[in-house]
Amino acid sequence: MGNLIKVLTRDIDNNGGNFFLDFENAQPSQSETALWEEVNGTLEEAQVVLDELQTYRGAGEEIRQAIQSPGLQQVQQQVWSSVVPLVVKLKTFYEFSQKLESSLRRLLVVLTAGSSPTQQLEQKQALARQVAHILHFTLRFDELKMTNPAIQNDFSYYRRTVSRMRINNLSANAGSEVDNEMANRMSLFYASATPMLKTLSDATSQFVSENPDVPLENTTDCLSTMASVCKVMLETPEYRRRFSSEDTVLFCLRVMVGVIILYDHVHPAGAFVKTCNIDMKGCIRVLKEQPPSSVEGLLNALRSDCPQTHHGYNNNPFRCLIPEKM
Repeated sequence: MGNLIKVLTRDIDNNGGNFFLDFENAQPSQSETALWEEVNGTLEEAQVVLDELQTYRGAGEEIRQAIQSPGLQQVQQQVWSSVVPLVVKLKTFYEFSQKLESSLRRLLVVLTAGSSPTQQLEQKQALARQVAHILHFTLRFDELKMTNPAIQNDFSYYRRTVSRMRINNLSANAGSEVDNEMANRMSLFYASATPMLKTLSDATSQFVSENPDVPLENTTDCLSTMASVCKVMLETPEYRRRFSSEDTVLFCLRVMVGVIILYDHVHPAGAFVKTCNIDMKGCIRVLKEQPPSSVEGLLNALRSDCPQTHHGYNNNPFRCLIPEKM
């Protein structure tokens, strides 16, 4: 079945150099262009979101001053002026998660169609590349969010203040930036340690349940094949030398972990069972061979984001392979 099968069978000697999913340069065919351009617009916005999240500093100092000086109206007004624009930014992040969810679902419709998801990945590499970019963004967003407690602190302060203002009738416009329904959805979103990954995991599960005409195996095979391709490309020097940038290594690592977690959400038995179509031992080995600083967050994601509690990390047969600390 072409280049993808060559990757999976490791037939390096007989198959020249074109044997991997081209995450760097794959371009859409004419029939894929409309969907590709739509998703590409979302991915361009994703970079803006990451840039804004990386520079998100929060209003921690202003909030501390406001708490220490509850009777000083000027201080309260200053912190409110600082917090409101930040909450509007957090709302933008949440709204973007819904766009990302929609893009993933539309890509899954195409990549799980037909009798052979593996062949779909082979033939529609540009769309597979976009799935990979979505997962790369997702894990990067969640890594940044986990290391920035100001996000939840700012939003919590905003909600407390809005509630107090409404109770005391201090402002008719209290909470106008984020209505109550939106605030509740945002609270659930940011309460998760990995909000973007949870959004995509739920979206993938929903895709499966809402499309009973698509065999479950089509979705799980699509995800397991992507994980396998990433693992083989990462562990084989001949393949890695084809990457034009070292950044592609971390890109593949994030994609591999992302599709494993999505697989674990939708497969009835989960990813951490011996009958799993993904070589979990091999994937974990590839992760452990990387510099610890670059994969600690990814190993944490495997520990915490696989929902199959009866097959998941705490009870899975590969637990000993995933170190608590690296």
